[in-house]
Amino acid sequence: MKELVKIHKVLADESRLRVLNLFMESSCCVCEVMQVLDISQSKASRILTALHDAGILEVRREGLWAVYFIDGDTMRPVVKAIVEATTAAFTADLQMVADRERLKQAERVGPACARGMCRNRPEATRLEQPGQME
Repeated sequence: MKELVKIHKVLADESRLRVLNLFMESSCCVCEVMQVLDISQSKASRILTALHDAGILEVRREGLWAVYFIDGDTMRPVVKAIVEATTAAFTADLQMVADRERLKQAERVGPACARGMCRNRPEATRLEQPGQME
């Protein structure tokens, strides 16, 4: 029961839903989330941490840099079902579509990216289409 409450609390916020939507397009660094949503680094980090703590996002560390992504294979079944149902609604939502388009223009910037660690953004991992996980 605690897991259900936790994931629903995390997803009961517009900013966190908008960030989750970005992961339907590709993996993201904090700087990309900041650019797309026009928010501060601390707010973007708090949102990503909340999504990670709820079991929605995975993180890959490259030195001091963190790249967040969705991995449907490691997600708990109840979390996966809720995320799939939630993200299915993103495909037709105009705000979500606009955010995904802005993500395509976002650049990975910062100390790690300056060293070439984030130069190439891989496409969405383990996702075939927005809202559909393997």
